[in-house]
Amino acid sequence: MTETANARKIAFATFVRRALDDARAMRAWSGTEVSRRTGVSRQTINRWVRGDWASDPEAERVVAFCEGLGLDPAAAFVALGWDRAAGPRAEPTPPPMDPDVEALLRRLVDPNVSDAEKFHIRETIRYLAYRPTLPAGVRNRGKQAG
Repeated sequence: MTETANARKIAFATFVRRALDDARAMRAWSGTEVSRRTGVSRQTINRWVRGDWASDPEAERVVAFCEGLGLDPAAAFVALGWDRAAGPRAEPTPPPMDPDVEALLRRLVDPNVSDAEKFHIRETIRYLAYRPTLPAGVRNRGKQAG
């Protein structure tokens, strides 16, 4: 294996490992949950983490993995060396975060907050993030004076 191919494997493995660590820490997703939400098998994800692949990952799987985790696939493509025309990119500035969300994130990393409280915060966020969108008529019912 060439030094460049090995470096690409290490870079992509690092990208995937960080994505999995973030999914576990921020969303409390297991490997099975990541696989379910991305449509990429656990075996494939594990091979990527180990750098155990003979030919490049399929672009469609890389895109599905990234989109399932809310990541920009271009970052994975750079790690794989697929974006040769572009030089190193500066990280885009994230949009401003809602102060209430920032407060929740601070509580999730605060060592003084109990694991039970962190679990409750994550479960509430998960419920709100993935519940079906209510039809407009139902949303406005609560605002009407009675």
